[in-house]
Amino acid sequence: RNRRWNCSTLDTLPVFGKVVTQGTREAAFVYAISSAGVAFAVTRACSSGELEKCGCDRTVHGVSPQGFQWSGCSDNIAYGVAFSQSFVDVRERSKGASSSRALMNLHNNEAGRKAILSNMRVECKCHGVSGSCEVKTCWKAMPPFRKVGNVLKEKFDGATEVEQRKVGSTKVLVPKNSQFKPHTDEDLVYLDSSPDFCDHDLKNGVLGTSGRHCNKTSKAIDGCELMCCGRGFHTEEVEVVERCSCKFHWCCFVKCKQCHRVVEMHTCR
Repeated sequence: RNRRWNCSTLDTLPVFGKVVTQGTREAAFVYAISSAGVAFAVTRACSSGELEKCGCDRTVHGVSPQGFQWSGCSDNIAYGVAFSQSFVDVRERSKGASSSRALMNLHNNEAGRKAILSNMRVECKCHGVSGSCEVKTCWKAMPPFRKVGNVLKEKFDGATEVEQRKVGSTKVLVPKNSQFKPHTDEDLVYLDSSPDFCDHDLKNGVLGTSGRHCNKTSKAIDGCELMCCGRGFHTEEVEVVERCSCKFHWCCFVKCKQCHRVVEMHTCR
């Protein structure tokens, strides 16, 4: 949202457009979150009973080392990940998975799935008289997808630039700068430097930052100086209508007033 590239693309192009045709960190993020999205959606459908071929994860049962009873419907993440691997990865594997771009895509697909696997959580319910927790049953659940997106956004910021090398008879991706530590299965990797996304570029499907909102007081990438690529910005006063002075009325609704205030809005030239 607050970067020069904010996942937007030209209306005349498919989703994400030409950004994914180049081996940039943006493409790495798109492949990772798409792969994670497939695994997440299929796993959620399994737990909801919407698919005939899968259901809850029945391997999670018995008593845990912490003393609680495994019960309920644990998310069948193993099925979701296996489906994502067979569905999302097949395009790259059909090419032989020997090109550097195919290796990059396969790595980032797996990193997306790992963002779910590494953040699985335990949810529990207490049972007993008057809400006491004499017996506690627990199950394994996926993190909210917003959490998965946040994890991959951090991986996007710290992505590793790589190149293909031959180790024995196998082609692998290694950091382009030998002083950088090797990437893990959970990190994103990319082959090519990104465009600056400053100017409208139809050929490469870049919208540019003209007209984007910016923060006049920020020195970060959302600040007007960086977001607008040094072109300057327009300032106008805009009236904003907000809910205010909200009160809870028994029983059971909240009543609010409408407040009007004038704020300064900054947009890139």
